[in-house]
Amino acid sequence: MYAWRNPWLRRSVLSLVAISAVTVLVGFVWLPSQHADFSAKGIWDSICRAAGVPNQWGPATTPPKASAGTTNVVLTRDMAKSGAGDAVGRGATIAVQQCSMCHGAQGMSEANAPNLAGQYPEVVIKQLHDYKRGDRVSAIMQNLAQKLTDKDIADIAAYYDSLPKARAAIVQAGEADAPVLVRVGDPMRNIVPCLSCHGGIDHKIGAPWLEGMPKEYLLKEMRAFASGARRNDSFGQMRNMVRPMTPEEIDSVAEFYARREPAVAGR
Repeated sequence: MYAWRNPWLRRSVLSLVAISAVTVLVGFVWLPSQHADFSAKGIWDSICRAAGVPNQWGPATTPPKASAGTTNVVLTRDMAKSGAGDAVGRGATIAVQQCSMCHGAQGMSEANAPNLAGQYPEVVIKQLHDYKRGDRVSAIMQNLAQKLTDKDIADIAAYYDSLPKARAAIVQAGEADAPVLVRVGDPMRNIVPCLSCHGGIDHKIGAPWLEGMPKEYLLKEMRAFASGARRNDSFGQMRNMVRPMTPEEIDSVAEFYARREPAVAGR
């Protein structure tokens, strides 16, 4: 008690308390509130944000078990190579006969099926093999894929790869109206930017071209990844990205990639 009577010590302690209080308010309240993309639900989220660590290290809930398995397809660089002219011709014949009703004669869908014009060949190869093996579920696609040989699948992929890509937007990393998750992701929730895999910054092998895709298709697939109904993403990459996203964020990402009536590049 004698020491507390010392005015210098008393002022020092009170100053330290005041500085600590201001630091906490600035670090955990004011700074997080200045970020438009921050949606903390409480003090724990704010503490984690300020400390630079995720507020949780895994999904909040265990996703429901799906009937389909995960993928068995091993992606290689050879799959990403463009096919020769004869492969494109054979693939065009098969595609027109079996794929055009849903995906369009030139790979541009009018039925909320994915646009395949200009799609990366390894993407088409992987998805058709997943359908064929039952690792991705669709009554129509599984039935069609069962009848395809490995060569048929490679030829179809070569044909769609030869078509001009559909573009709804020229997506760049600094594009102002792109959603935050598309441009920079959210490190606090372990969400990487969409651009880092799907183009704009880089193209990761096996990640599909998304520009100009029908919005309803994108919404359906992202929701399926989030719920665990779709599980054919290698190492659970898409499931891990989409699970932490809110319904509003899923909608904004889908809207961005499908936001304008797609035009075909080069036409």
